[in-house]
Amino acid sequence: MPIIKSAIKRVKQAEVARQRNVAAKRALKSATKAFEAKPSAETLAAVNSELDKMLKKNLIPKNTIARRKSAFSAKAKAASVKLSAAKPKAAVKPAAKKPAVKKAPAKTAAVKKPAAKKAPAKKTTK
Repeated sequence: MPIIKSAIKRVKQAEVARQRNVAAKRALKSATKAFEAKPSAETLAAVNSELDKMLKKNLIPKNTIARRKSAFSAKAKAASVKLSAAKPKAAVKPAAKKPAVKKAPAKTAAVKKPAAKKAPAKKTTK
Protein backbone atom coordinates (compact mmCIF):
# COMPACT_ATOMS: atom_id res chain seq x y z
CA MET A 1 0.00 0.00 0.00
CA PRO A 2 1.40 3.41 -0.90
CA ILE A 3 2.37 5.88 1.80
CA ILE A 4 2.33 9.12 -0.16
CA LYS A 5 -1.00 10.96 -0.13
CA SER A 6 -1.20 11.46 -3.91
CA ALA A 7 -0.36 7.79 -4.54
CA ILE A 8 -3.13 6.69 -2.17
CA LYS A 9 -5.57 8.88 -4.07
CA ARG A 10 -4.43 7.45 -7.43
CA VAL A 11 -5.04 3.90 -6.16
CA LYS A 12 -8.58 4.84 -5.13
CA GLN A 13 -9.26 6.56 -8.47
CA ALA A 14 -7.87 3.64 -10.43
CA GLU A 15 -10.17 1.23 -8.60
CA VAL A 16 -13.24 3.38 -9.31
CA ALA A 17 -12.29 3.62 -13.00
CA ARG A 18 -11.71 -0.13 -13.15
CA GLN A 19 -15.15 -0.83 -11.71
CA ARG A 20 -16.72 1.56 -14.24
CA ASN A 21 -14.87 -0.08 -17.13
CA VAL A 22 -15.81 -3.59 -15.99
CA ALA A 23 -19.48 -2.55 -15.84
CA ALA A 24 -19.34 -1.08 -19.36
CA LYS A 25 -17.67 -4.17 -20.78
CA ARG A 26 -20.20 -6.41 -19.01
CA ALA A 27 -23.06 -4.41 -20.61
CA LEU A 28 -21.46 -4.90 -24.03
CA LYS A 29 -21.10 -8.64 -23.45
CA SER A 30 -24.73 -9.02 -22.40
CA ALA A 31 -25.92 -7.02 -25.43
CA THR A 32 -23.74 -9.17 -27.67
CA LYS A 33 -25.13 -12.38 -26.17
CA ALA A 34 -28.69 -11.10 -26.63
CA PHE A 35 -27.96 -10.40 -30.31
CA GLU A 36 -26.34 -13.81 -30.80
CA ALA A 37 -29.34 -15.53 -29.18
CA LYS A 38 -31.95 -13.67 -31.22
CA PRO A 39 -30.73 -11.42 -34.06
CA SER A 40 -33.20 -8.59 -34.53
CA ALA A 41 -33.16 -4.90 -35.34
CA GLU A 42 -33.60 -3.99 -31.67
CA THR A 43 -30.75 -6.16 -30.44
CA LEU A 44 -28.51 -4.91 -33.24
CA ALA A 45 -29.30 -1.33 -32.23
CA ALA A 46 -28.50 -2.20 -28.60
CA VAL A 47 -25.13 -3.69 -29.54
CA ASN A 48 -24.26 -0.70 -31.73
CA SER A 49 -25.27 1.65 -28.92
CA GLU A 50 -23.03 -0.16 -26.43
CA LEU A 51 -20.15 -0.07 -28.92
CA ASP A 52 -20.64 3.68 -29.37
CA LYS A 53 -20.53 4.15 -25.60
CA MET A 54 -17.27 2.18 -25.47
CA LEU A 55 -15.83 4.43 -28.18
CA LYS A 56 -16.93 7.54 -26.30
CA LYS A 57 -15.18 6.30 -23.14
CA ASN A 58 -12.05 5.24 -25.09
CA LEU A 59 -12.28 1.69 -23.79
CA ILE A 60 -11.88 0.02 -27.18
CA PRO A 61 -9.96 1.34 -30.20
CA LYS A 62 -12.14 2.86 -32.92
CA ASN A 63 -11.01 0.41 -35.59
CA THR A 64 -11.98 -2.52 -33.37
CA ILE A 65 -15.40 -1.00 -32.85
CA ALA A 66 -15.83 -0.45 -36.59
CA ARG A 67 -14.84 -4.04 -37.27
CA ARG A 68 -17.29 -5.37 -34.67
CA LYS A 69 -20.15 -3.22 -35.98
CA SER A 70 -19.47 -4.47 -39.48
CA ALA A 71 -19.46 -8.09 -38.32
CA PHE A 72 -22.73 -7.66 -36.41
CA SER A 73 -24.34 -6.02 -39.44
CA ALA A 74 -23.20 -8.90 -41.64
CA LYS A 75 -24.66 -11.43 -39.18
CA ALA A 76 -27.92 -9.50 -39.08
CA LYS A 77 -28.05 -9.41 -42.87
CA ALA A 78 -27.39 -13.16 -43.02
CA ALA A 79 -30.26 -13.67 -40.57
CA SER A 80 -32.45 -11.54 -42.89
CA VAL A 81 -32.94 -8.74 -40.40
CA LYS A 82 -34.02 -5.43 -41.90
CA LEU A 83 -31.15 -3.07 -41.19
CA SER A 84 -33.08 0.09 -42.07
CA ALA A 85 -35.41 -0.49 -39.10
CA ALA A 86 -32.48 -0.68 -36.68
CA LYS A 87 -33.54 2.52 -34.92
CA PRO A 88 -35.35 2.01 -31.63
CA LYS A 89 -39.02 2.90 -31.90
CA ALA A 90 -39.04 4.99 -28.72
CA ALA A 91 -36.31 7.29 -30.04
CA VAL A 92 -38.30 8.33 -33.13
CA LYS A 93 -40.37 11.39 -32.29
CA PRO A 94 -42.08 13.88 -34.56
CA ALA A 95 -40.14 17.09 -34.87
CA ALA A 96 -41.69 19.90 -32.86
CA LYS A 97 -42.05 23.24 -34.57
CA LYS A 98 -39.73 25.89 -33.30
CA PRO A 99 -41.12 29.39 -32.79
CA ALA A 100 -40.20 31.86 -35.49
CA VAL A 101 -37.18 33.92 -34.57
CA LYS A 102 -37.12 37.52 -35.68
CA LYS A 103 -33.91 38.48 -37.35
CA ALA A 104 -32.10 41.61 -36.31
CA PRO A 105 -32.04 44.26 -39.01
CA ALA A 106 -29.01 44.02 -41.22
CA LYS A 107 -26.29 46.46 -40.35
CA THR A 108 -25.78 49.13 -42.94
CA ALA A 109 -22.34 49.99 -44.19
CA ALA A 110 -20.48 52.14 -41.73
CA VAL A 111 -20.92 55.75 -42.73
CA LYS A 112 -17.74 57.75 -42.48
CA LYS A 113 -18.05 61.07 -40.84
CA PRO A 114 -16.53 63.89 -42.84
CA ALA A 115 -13.18 64.97 -41.52
CA ALA A 116 -13.28 68.13 -39.49
CA LYS A 117 -12.14 71.09 -41.53
CA LYS A 118 -8.97 72.71 -40.38
CA ALA A 119 -8.68 76.40 -40.17
CA PRO A 120 -6.73 77.82 -43.13
CA ALA A 121 -3.11 78.56 -42.40
CA LYS A 122 -2.31 82.19 -41.64
CA LYS A 123 -0.60 84.04 -44.38
CA THR A 124 2.62 85.69 -43.50
CA THR A 125 3.88 88.69 -45.41
CA LYS A 126 7.54 89.19 -46.02
